[in-house]
Amino acid sequence: MSEALETKGKNQMNYSKSLFKGVHCIECGSTDIIWDETRGEIICNNCGLVIKEHMMDMGPEWRSYTAEERKKRSRVGSPINYSIHDKGLSTMIGRENRDTYGKKLGPSRRAEIYRLRKWQRRIRIHSSRERNLIRALSELDRLASQMGIPRSIKEEVAMIYRKALESGISRSTSIEELVAAALYAVCRIRKIPRTLDEVAEKSHIRKIKLGKAFRQLVRKVNVTIPISSPIDFIPRFSNELELSGKVANRAKEILDEAKEEGITAGKDPTGMAAAALYVAGIIENERRTQREIARVARVTEVTVRNRYKEIVRELGISATP
Repeated sequence: MSEALETKGKNQMNYSKSLFKGVHCIECGSTDIIWDETRGEIICNNCGLVIKEHMMDMGPEWRSYTAEERKKRSRVGSPINYSIHDKGLSTMIGRENRDTYGKKLGPSRRAEIYRLRKWQRRIRIHSSRERNLIRALSELDRLASQMGIPRSIKEEVAMIYRKALESGISRSTSIEELVAAALYAVCRIRKIPRTLDEVAEKSHIRKIKLGKAFRQLVRKVNVTIPISSPIDFIPRFSNELELSGKVANRAKEILDEAKEEGITAGKDPTGMAAAALYVAGIIENERRTQREIARVARVTEVTVRNRYKEIVRELGISATP
């Protein structure tokens, strides 16, 4: 327990120093200011002057010495989660038919709890907007799971979908198309290497319809979508092709030179990334066939071949397949 108290004191000291960084003592001019949590005072650690007193303690009234004890005593819930239709703020009656002491409920009490549970579910979903969000966010969970999208990205997709729902775009676009379009938009914003073809394949939506929904989303929600860079796809493609970091770095250097020469302008970024990896693999003696690279990049072999010829010709690279 003494070690826990000592650790807590050190953490509190570091926190107080960071909290009052830039504040100086009016008596000696020292910036070594600390906060005495037990007394509620701000004190100069150099001369001992009490700069401020009777400060309110914003922490809990209880103490804990382990993570489990802190979690058990905490009376607050989880933070707002936009990937849940009610943002995780509503309550839910559990399915265990037991009281607070762990004893089983009687038949009459169990029937009463069953009716309360049923009405509680109905209250949580009381409008068409709530039903729309439930369906959309369940589809988002499925897509994110299949495509390996992290939770932070899911949160941002859910926020954009909510904005799109308020703008009225969902009246002319299906829920699945709008969710997929929002996911693709956030991947572009956060520079996550996911192509429109991949999103269309995982969402079971035609690429033309998905592209139309994406353009409507950008126009209605007014989000700024950056242009995709071929370099963003290099780590993912090189990992799937089992290429070394040396090849990936060489491919990035090739793409930087190609960008300076204006070769990448107007070209599909996935095709340029595939061709750069093909050239880098030849230079570093880690060859991969055009068919293997085309399969990973989801482009045709003709695209890889044409981009390869442009890179070799314009940059003067000697890379014979």
